[in-house]
Order: sequence, then C-alpha cells, then structure tokens
Amino acid sequence: MTRRQGRFAAGRTVLAFLTAFGALAGAALVGAAPAGAVQGGTRIAQGVTYEQIDIEAAKGVTRAHVLSVDLGDPKVRLGLLYPGTVAARAKVSRLAGAQGAVAGINGDFFNMSETQHPGVAATGASVGPAVAEGGALKAAVPRGQRFGPSLPPGTSTKDVFGVGADQRARLDSLSLKGSVRTAEGQLPLGGLNQYALPVGSVGAFTTQWGSVSRVRATCGTDTNRAAPCSTDTYEVKVRGGKVVSAADAPGSGPIAQGTTVLVGREAGAQQLRKFSVGEPVTVQHQLMPSTAGTPFRFALGGHPVLTGGQPLPGLDNRTGAVRTAVGIADGGRRVLLLALDGAAEYRTGLTIAELAETMRKLGSADAFNLDGGGSSTLVARAPGATAVTVRNHPSGGAERPVPNGIGVFSVQ
Repeated sequence: MTRRQGRFAAGRTVLAFLTAFGALAGAALVGAAPAGAVQGGTRIAQGVTYEQIDIEAAKGVTRAHVLSVDLGDPKVRLGLLYPGTVAARAKVSRLAGAQGAVAGINGDFFNMSETQHPGVAATGASVGPAVAEGGALKAAVPRGQRFGPSLPPGTSTKDVFGVGADQRARLDSLSLKGSVRTAEGQLPLGGLNQYALPVGSVGAFTTQWGSVSRVRATCGTDTNRAAPCSTDTYEVKVRGGKVVSAADAPGSGPIAQGTTVLVGREAGAQQLRKFSVGEPVTVQHQLMPSTAGTPFRFALGGHPVLTGGQPLPGLDNRTGAVRTAVGIADGGRRVLLLALDGAAEYRTGLTIAELAETMRKLGSADAFNLDGGGSSTLVARAPGATAVTVRNHPSGGAERPVPNGIGVFSVQ
C-alpha cells in the first residue's frame, strides 16, 4: 500500500482513507479507486484539487504530485504558461504568478544546449507546436532536431495536448500550413518561430519569436541535430507587405510588430535571393489539426503515452526518471497534471511504460509525456494564499527555467 498526502505551507495532511490497489505493470499505487483518484485531495481553488501519491515502482518508491482540474466548471480553465516570447525561459512559479494561475506544471522539451555548434547560442525554444489564447505561436522542429529522449513509435514532434474552444481537453497533432507569395509565384513555408528549420526550406519569424539569434534555425539536419550549421543561408525582412531588407546570414534582436523575417537555408536561401527590396510579399501561416475538433485555445508539445485507455506499444520499460505528464479523463472534462518528486529518495522515478500505467490507474483515458528530469515542476497555491509555491522537489535542487507550461486558472 502507499499513501496519499496533501502538503501545503501549514504542513502535511494525511488523508483518512487507504485501500488496496491492483498492481501496475512494475508500479503500484495505493489509494482510492481510480475513478476518484484525486478527488480526495486538498481543494486549492474552485474545481482544482492537489495531493501526493507514493508509487511502488520497479526501481523503488517514487512520489507523484497530482492536480485534478474540473474543466466542466465554467470558472476553471487551462492555458499556456510562457514568458511572452517563444525563445525565452522562466521558472514555472514565476510564469504562474505573472499570469495569475492558481497552479501549473512545466511543459514541452526544449533547445537547452548547443555544445555541437560552437558560437551558436541555445534559443530556449520548445520542440513542438504551441498555441496561446487561440493564436499560433510556433510550429514543430524536424524529428531529428528534437531535444529529449527518443520518441515512442508512431509519435512525432507535431503531437500536442491542448484544450479546445469547447473547453474539452484532447490529444492531436498540429502541422504547419503556410506560404510565401510573390508576383513570381508561391513558396511553401517550412517553419514558424522554431529553432530548427527543415533542410532546404524557408521559415518565418515574427515578433513572438523574441530577440534571440536566428542562426540556430539553420544548424543541423532533419535527421541529425549535431550536423554542422548550413553555409548557404539568407534572410529577408518583410514589413507592410513588402521586402524592406536582406542579409546573407540570419540576424538577431527584437522583431518589430508587423514585421516578418524570412530565413532560408540551402534551396530556401536560393529562392530568397531572388527577392528584391520593395517587392510585394504575402506570408500566410496556420497550424492545422490532424483530426476534426474545435480550434485549440491552448496547446503545447510532448508525446502521447496512453490513448483510449491503452499504453502505446513500444514504450520504454527500462529507464526510470523524474517525469511530468498530463492525463485526460471523463471525455476531456477532467485533466490530471502530474509531476514526480526529484528528492534523492524518490529520484529513481518511473519508466515511460510505468508512467503510462500510472496515468491509466489514476483514471486517464489518454496521457501525454512532458519534459522531465530537472524540468519537472508542479506549483500550486495553498488554500487562501495569493501566490503559488513549488510542491515537488526539482531534481536539480532548484527550479529550472523552461519555455512553457500548463497553467490552471480558477475564477473565485
């Protein structure tokens, strides 16, 4: 058996019920039946509860911190936590505080280092697509440019978790559909505010990118993140529907409102060299879901581990780690946010396969893996408090700045 506990500033409260729970494949939980797994926790706001769960995994006991969010409550919603630009990072507690969230967890994997490309700065930008307040922030990098552990079979960097305009959570994938039109013809758009562009493509960068150098977008290949940076690049700035400047290499610095910077590599660079200052140019882009559904109000990247109540085939069952995940229950009306504890006694964590089974036992029909390790962070307000505090112990000893996360908002 394991314990379910709620911990806040006033101390720990051990919940009054303990019941035997069926064994997971390599991990066991103890607590109430799955359908109400997190409904006995501490209420931190209307429609939001928090609790701790100890899990007996194959490599030892680990501790999970879990938020249950009732999206059926009209006063509750989820949204994207991010620093205001794509190529930036901040601590989850700071992001939640700045945006008025009552709780939150970290989000997508991201470009956190560039040891293979001397002189090139890491952007801090996330791997997958991102949507905030119904607007597209960025698209996904090529699979081979991804940071993080290997993707399970059948998944891609385009996979997202999000909530639609219907206030229902769902998993999907978002693909970039875009074009660059001139009087001479049309070019396909290969990227939007992303730290890596497909070989031979043209990518668009908007004010939402931030001020970080765009050079990283032309480094590596679609299959090898560590490959050298391209030597064939070109950049064009478009403002007011016309080309206003051009350069042989990607630049840096803030992008003004109403300006789009087009960055090309290889064949894309060769096409951009044909543009002339003053030439009319129209840039269009949108993120297209793979399945029918209401438009996303918010979405972020990661990868599925559970769909339709079944773990994905081929999930890793050997490597335990501190992890973060989000689960969908009750037809998208309830969301479970989970972050493992990084304290030394729990750091063996869960394998991806164990994570999928854990989310299923908690009542999720679908579940999505987010960035883990030193990034795993769960924050929540104590009842009556006005600021969030970190509930788990980050494995690096302190909060790691991240590019985005999932914020929980509850109007009192």
